Amino acid sequence: IKVQRPNASASLSLDMYLIRNAAMWLSKWRGGDLPAIADQFGMQLFGELDYTREANNCERFRALYGDWNGVKVPSSCVGLTRKNVLVQEWVDGDKGPWFGDTGLSMVKTGLKCSVDQLLHTGLFHADPHRGNLLRTSDKKLAFIDFGMMADVSEEERYGLIGLAIGLQNKNLPLVTENLLKLGFLKDTTQVDELIPRLRSALKRATGGTGKASDVNFASLQAELDDISSENLLEFSTPPFFTIIIRSLTILEGFALSVDSKFRLVRGSYPYVLAQLLSPDGDEQTPLALRNLLIRILTVDGKGQRIEWERLKDFLQLAQKAASKTYEKEVGDSSSSASSRQTVDLFFKFLTSKTGLFLKTPLVHELAEAIDGMASTGEANLLRLSNGLIRPLPGGLGPINDRRMEEIRELFDLMVSAASEESERNNMEAFMEFAQEILSILGDEKKRKEAQPLVDEIVSVAQLVAAEVIEIRGRRAIRNVLQLSPAV
Repeated sequence: IKVQRPNASASLSLDMYLIRNAAMWLSKWRGGDLPAIADQFGMQLFGELDYTREANNCERFRALYGDWNGVKVPSSCVGLTRKNVLVQEWVDGDKGPWFGDTGLSMVKTGLKCSVDQLLHTGLFHADPHRGNLLRTSDKKLAFIDFGMMADVSEEERYGLIGLAIGLQNKNLPLVTENLLKLGFLKDTTQVDELIPRLRSALKRATGGTGKASDVNFASLQAELDDISSENLLEFSTPPFFTIIIRSLTILEGFALSVDSKFRLVRGSYPYVLAQLLSPDGDEQTPLALRNLLIRILTVDGKGQRIEWERLKDFLQLAQKAASKTYEKEVGDSSSSASSRQTVDLFFKFLTSKTGLFLKTPLVHELAEAIDGMASTGEANLLRLSNGLIRPLPGGLGPINDRRMEEIRELFDLMVSAASEESERNNMEAFMEFAQEILSILGDEKKRKEAQPLVDEIVSVAQLVAAEVIEIRGRRAIRNVLQLSPAV
């Protein structure tokens, strides 16, 4: 039972009056829209004084995460709760930091849950310090204190991901688009000056490596604050982003107390990829997520041709993440299992509703590649036989060497990810692959699980075969009629 102090509201009102006046005074000399940040902070603090709101927040959070493996969320007695009195289930547990395998398990659970909050549900626990996270007797991570929560919209969630990917890949149009969308910029007049500053800030926040996987959120927050405070650029940190950065900084500090080498972004890789590439099975793909993936994974963001280099980068990112995180179970030193999970995740994405937008361009480009390979073979036969072996009607078509090379590189990457470590020879890898196929064929449950993937592969193969025949048929007709190829 939590009872509010009688003078809490009056004391907080005075505090916020002083804070907001100070913010207005400071904003005369520095940028960053300090009054708006102060207002957001005040809304959070006054929201904490309403215990009926906290009880409802707890019930919302419990409905989403109460059944999660390794997570405990107390129930609220909503009927007995009033604005100044909160009645909630008691939770026995120890406050962190916790060390050893248990500590790592708690960090992994908290990290996975936080990523899901930020990328999936949008209901964000904005105060995950060690006093609000308990280890229960049955080794579960208990979340308590739901007074400070944030609702992050889909546009904001996926806009942040697009911004991070754009900065990492030096994709200026993607960065500009998301800076405007999220409210960091009002217009594009200072983009050319701002982007180098953001890259420098990111590099310093990563300890000089420039890798997003090494970012320290406390340092990043300080760097962004410095850019805002200079008041030279029309750049301001949106209030919602301030709350997210603050929460991630708290979570990062909690994790660092368990493992001094921990990096929050690197540890989040597999969970972020899982949310992006395989959201809940039958749920409708959020429009903001679909637009982001089309923007990232297709040429010029038009959804017509696949950006194979970017797709390859995603797979490489997942492959690296699988070997650098706490996702592995204690004692499991096999990198092959995690690598095969990466490939499995990728194929699930291609066969999911989320990845459906890639099917049409995938069919077109595979058909083009197969036609190109066939044309290469026909040209070689024609040359070696001194013109005796003629190509089939519609043969000897144009060859897109770059596209074929991109597809080959992606295929090689997937093969290497599906194999064990590089020191194993090809025969061993092939034998293991064959054993896995036989185990699937001999197990009814595994066959049922693999059936949707098999059906999709058969469907794509049929569509590709039909398109190859269509490409060659059109070419044969043009050759007969001596028409120029369609542009």
